[in-house]
Amino acid sequence: MDLSSPSRRPRVVVAGASGFIGRALLERLSTTHDVIALARQTAGREDGPHVTWRSCDLFNLREAEDALKDAEIAVYLVHSMMPSARLTQGSFEDLDLICADNFARAAARHGVRHMVYLGGLLPASHEGLSRHLQSRFEVEQTLGAHGVPVTTLRAGLVIGAGGSSFDMMAKLVGRLPVMLAPRWTRSLTQPIALDDVLTLLVACIDRPSATSRAYDIGCPDVVSYADMLRMTGDAQQNPIRIITLPVRTVRLSLLWVSAITGASQSLVRPLVESLSHDMIATDGLSLQHEIGLAPIPLRQALERAVRDEAALKATRKAPARARRPAPKVDRRACSVQRLRVSPGQRAADVAMHYLAWLPQWMSPLLRVTVDEQRQCRFFFSPIAKPLLELRFSPERSAPDRQLFFVTGGLLAGEAGSARPRLEFREVLGGTHVLAAVHDFVPRLPWFIYKYTQALVHLLVMWAFARELTKREP
Repeated sequence: MDLSSPSRRPRVVVAGASGFIGRALLERLSTTHDVIALARQTAGREDGPHVTWRSCDLFNLREAEDALKDAEIAVYLVHSMMPSARLTQGSFEDLDLICADNFARAAARHGVRHMVYLGGLLPASHEGLSRHLQSRFEVEQTLGAHGVPVTTLRAGLVIGAGGSSFDMMAKLVGRLPVMLAPRWTRSLTQPIALDDVLTLLVACIDRPSATSRAYDIGCPDVVSYADMLRMTGDAQQNPIRIITLPVRTVRLSLLWVSAITGASQSLVRPLVESLSHDMIATDGLSLQHEIGLAPIPLRQALERAVRDEAALKATRKAPARARRPAPKVDRRACSVQRLRVSPGQRAADVAMHYLAWLPQWMSPLLRVTVDEQRQCRFFFSPIAKPLLELRFSPERSAPDRQLFFVTGGLLAGEAGSARPRLEFREVLGGTHVLAAVHDFVPRLPWFIYKYTQALVHLLVMWAFARELTKREP
């Protein structure tokens, strides 16, 4: 295949293609590129002349590897992923890390030339970041950890119809003629129009870089959140009066924003927690100047978003009331814990330490055996059969990632096509190791499992984390 042919369409894989920005990017890219669109669920999505949908669970490294076959450039638009599991033990930061790490490993394996990531604007000082912004920065670092150059676009609130943040803001303004606003509404922000985000993403896709770089992007206007709310009201022809109070009340803000807009607290929390920072571009919008893009002013972006949102509502049809089959109950469990490790300690060292420590710590409650092939079995006396069996997978393991498959045991249920597994993987430059259980299906009734076996696993990992800290110099 001649990659230098001017008539050839570049092949781009887009992770998060079903999201707000992903959908708009597909429409823009498909006119000039061949696009592989990734989503967890692809049912009902039809391929187009230059768009191919692939189902991909980014918590699964093998699925990520399959999804990135034939890709030359990769775009990562995934944020705050949650596994499709009935029980999830773990923070959204650690779940995001696993997805990003799998994507980066898969990209490196298939020789992807360049990656583009849409992250979040960061304050001048990275100290005291909100959990949401810290997670964005960690994902940025993780995507570039396996050798593929990454161009990061750091953006604040993206103004466009269909965006969750803009939708929350528009509802808040539309439903409150007068707002008693906490002190965080005085923080400064520099949002950006959706059209400008798309133009910049395509520019980075078409101009691969040999080294990783990060650019701040935004509109030309720096305003307070209170002023942006007032401007949104003007765009809606629904003026709003805002009275700023000298209190921060993040928790109270979370409750009333969720109640007024109808958005879930999990969606509102990252936005509200990040408002303690001034979200301003600090590099002078260098990329936008470099490519000759005149940024869309905030007022124009808001007016366009309000107009487009009204058009979308007018074209939406009432949902059909056809009877749908009840969704199948998902009985899988996911558990992720972040372990701090000593300098130079690899995931392989952590896994070996775990196998050596576990039999001693579990005794006398459980008997744990580990053979020369690192197959681990858990027994409860006087039952002869093992409660769980773990088999080490040398062919899918490396010094920075150790994989064990759950192959049986009295406590393991039927997992179907899924492969239950325990893994230890290095992240964040080797300063931490994630211990993660994926796709485990318990045999115990769910209520009993949730308050027995699942809690025991958390206790074991908590104790193991303490064990690792004893070895720190």
